[in-house]
Amino acid sequence: MLLIELKNPKRKRPELDEMFAEGKQFPPAHEIERIAKYKRLRKIFDGKQWEVYERATEILKDSPHAAQLQKLYIAVNIIDPIVVKVADMIVGEKPTFDSELHADETAHQRMADIVESNNVVKLIHEAVVGGGIRGDSWIKVRYNYRQDFSELREYGLIDGEAPDWAKMEPIIEHVNAANVFPETTQGNVKQFKAINIAWVEWVLHRDEEVPYLNVERHYPGFIIYERYELFPSYVDETFGVPIETFKIGRRVPTGRESDVVETGIDKPAVFHIPYNSMDDQWHGQSTVEKVESLLAAINDRIVQIDYILWKHSDPKMYGPPVTTDENVSAAELGYIEMEKDDVTPGYMTWNSQLDGAFRQLDYLLGLVFQIAETPDWLLGTSVIGGDGNKAGGTSHTTNAAIKARYLPIISKVKRIRGSVDKAIRDAIYVAQAMENFANDGVDGFEPYEPVYPVIKWKDGVPRDEKEDAEIAEIRTQGKPTLDQLTAIKRLDDMDDREAQMIIDGIESDDERETGPPVSDPEMFRQVTELEREDGTTEEGEGEAEEGDN
Repeated sequence: MLLIELKNPKRKRPELDEMFAEGKQFPPAHEIERIAKYKRLRKIFDGKQWEVYERATEILKDSPHAAQLQKLYIAVNIIDPIVVKVADMIVGEKPTFDSELHADETAHQRMADIVESNNVVKLIHEAVVGGGIRGDSWIKVRYNYRQDFSELREYGLIDGEAPDWAKMEPIIEHVNAANVFPETTQGNVKQFKAINIAWVEWVLHRDEEVPYLNVERHYPGFIIYERYELFPSYVDETFGVPIETFKIGRRVPTGRESDVVETGIDKPAVFHIPYNSMDDQWHGQSTVEKVESLLAAINDRIVQIDYILWKHSDPKMYGPPVTTDENVSAAELGYIEMEKDDVTPGYMTWNSQLDGAFRQLDYLLGLVFQIAETPDWLLGTSVIGGDGNKAGGTSHTTNAAIKARYLPIISKVKRIRGSVDKAIRDAIYVAQAMENFANDGVDGFEPYEPVYPVIKWKDGVPRDEKEDAEIAEIRTQGKPTLDQLTAIKRLDDMDDREAQMIIDGIESDDERETGPPVSDPEMFRQVTELEREDGTTEEGEGEAEEGDN
């Protein structure tokens, strides 16, 4: 990557001082709510609701049951499979990454290598899960060493930045959404003029950890690196979770060869993947955010039911007065003495009357699945009412019926996939462009024209392939509707070039086993021409043969 120096490093533009500068607060005050939301929603997804919500214990904090409720708290992590299921449907059936047919072989191969080396399919799955939790995911493209050699340099095992055998390559990776602070264009909240990545680094200094702020400012064509001193300020708990704030001190050296890096691309090398986007804000909305209050109510209801069942699971016995040890009373043994004569011993039983509580629980769960656009049976079994027979299978079901059952989550998957598709294709293209720019004039590097990839997605919905074939046969009156190339691509998840290699191999095997086709008219034409060169004809040859006999 080309390193350049600012022509006038003392010159500052106003926008450079808007968010990060000496005397400013980090994180910026207007970003604390967003960061707190990310942190709170992640705890809910991880099943750590007790760290965020204390509704039941707060309501009964003055009762003798408060301590018991804290111990009995149950976190029902129903949101985990709901969020993960969307990601499974997007990449559960592996998408294919293809280039235009006119793209040269080098460009196609480099695109395929970038997809494979960066494990883009797994990256997509993780980005969709993260977006389902926070509402936002970010990916970044850089050209550097994939391995971290810092420890090798620390121990003096290598000279320089990396070993001789190490090679730089285009890297596509996640960025922590809480560390991203975009600057929007005036008048257009959906357009970014700059994307800042800022995080706190704690450095051990004289037996004490000292915080520093590292900043990457991503602009079209350039990245500017900055580093500042930080001073702890206060902890903001306005939005339910603690967010540590700092005061930004003076700017200090970054330790880099140059603080300005030219990327050679016409856009910031950081790409946003909103989960559910809206037109009046850049950040997205997550599934966990939509059902946050419902999840809290479900947990409280289950805690209540569990507490009641625990309380009455070991009933006390009653009966006439009994003789016990002098040091132990009957009450301490769980026995209630009745004064009435001739009392028949028995156990104290209680009619729990929990039907209403379970009905409300079913209702709350149903709301969660409805708002999350995810049928409960899609998780493998119906959780509402606990009736496993309600689960929805797809065997012996037409394609139309299957799609009708899947319609809510299909719409959700397509909506999210639209954001993923654009960001991933941009990142793959930028990775190629950045590689060519960084290696311009480098010996041994073969430049190529970057290709904008085409991603062919699957919808993750089961299909009746036999029904599809029968419908095609009826509509075409038995004529073929699928060529061999397309069939191999669909069945084996291959691109055009891979499928063509398979076809070439099949044709080569056929020719090796059977030889050239005997019905080729060109072969007979060549034989006739040879006979004519000898001055014979087919008729004369026949007479000669008869004469010989």
